[in-house]
Amino acid sequence: MHRRPRLEDVAAEAGVSTASVSLVLRDVPGPSAHTRERVLAAAERLGYRADRTASLLARRRTRLLGVPVLLRDAFRTEMAEEVQVAADERGYAVALSAITPVSDEARVVDALLDMRCEAVLLVAPEMPVADLAALGARAPVVVVSRHVAPDGFDVVRVADEAGVGESVDHLVGLGHRRIVHVDGGEAAMAADRRAGFLDALRRHGLDGRVLPGGPVEAAGAAAARVLLAEPDLPTAVIAANDRCAIGLLDVFLRAGVRVPEDVSVIGYDDGELARLAHIDLTTVSQEAAEQARQAVTAAVERLDGDRTDPVEVVLTPHLVVRGTTAPPR
Repeated sequence: MHRRPRLEDVAAEAGVSTASVSLVLRDVPGPSAHTRERVLAAAERLGYRADRTASLLARRRTRLLGVPVLLRDAFRTEMAEEVQVAADERGYAVALSAITPVSDEARVVDALLDMRCEAVLLVAPEMPVADLAALGARAPVVVVSRHVAPDGFDVVRVADEAGVGESVDHLVGLGHRRIVHVDGGEAAMAADRRAGFLDALRRHGLDGRVLPGGPVEAAGAAAARVLLAEPDLPTAVIAANDRCAIGLLDVFLRAGVRVPEDVSVIGYDDGELARLAHIDLTTVSQEAAEQARQAVTAAVERLDGDRTDPVEVVLTPHLVVRGTTAPPR
C-alpha cells in the first residue's frame, strides 16, 4: 500500500523548500507566481492533500463543534445535519456522536470534549439544568430546542407555546371543538406545549383535555388506544411531537379510523417523516435550519469573539398544513 504523500514529497517534486510549499498551500504571500505554479502542479501529480488535523493541532485550535445526536429521532438528526451546514459556512467542522442506551448524553458529551471539540451544541437535551450549567463551565455550550434559562450557556429555541397555540387556532378555524392534546410526558418540551394548548383553548372559550403521553411513537399509540376505548372520539388530536403523532396515526389506521375524515391529527417538529406523501402530517415547524444557524453563530461568538455573557434566541415557529387536518364531520 502506498503511503500518503507528505509536504516533503511535494517540496522534492517541485524542487523548492518545504517552507515555500507550506506558504503556497496556505495561500500566503511571498513565493513567486512561478514557484506557486510548480508547487500546485507537484501537489496535483502526487495527489497531495493537506493534513488539516495536524495543521489545526499545530495552531492549538481544532475548530471542531461537538453534537450529540439521537439517531432514531428524525428531528434531532435533521438538526444535526443543519448544524453541519451552518458550521461549514463559518469554517468549522462538526463531530457527531450517537446517544444510545449504553452511552447517555453526558457520556457522549465527555467523549466529544475528549476529542478536543471547542464547543458543544446540545439538541433538545434532557440533562438537568444544573448539569448544563456545570458543562458550560468546562466549554462553550449552546442548548438548542429547549426552553431553559441561559445560565453559563446559550439557548436557541422556538416559542413552543405559540406553536401549539397556532395549531389550536387552525383547528378551531376549521370548526373543531372537541380537541385533545397528547402531551410529552416528562420530556423537557412538554410543559410549554401543554401550556400553549390550554391557553389557546381558553382564548377560544373551550374546555381542554390533556392525555398523558410522551415523545415517542409508543406513547402516541398508547394514547390512541385509550381514545378508541371511549364512547366517542375527539374530532382532533394535537400530539406532543411528530413521533407521538405517527404512533397515533398507526393505531388509528389499523382500527379503521380515517384521518382526517374521522379525526384530525397535528404533530410538532416537521421532521422528514412528516413530509412523506403517505404520512403528510400537519405539524409545527421548528425552523431547524435557522435554529442551527443561530446556534452555530452563538458558539462562534464565544470562540472567536470572546463573548462571555449568555444569550437566548427565541424564534417563532409556524404551522405547516398538510393532509391530516380537515373540518369535522
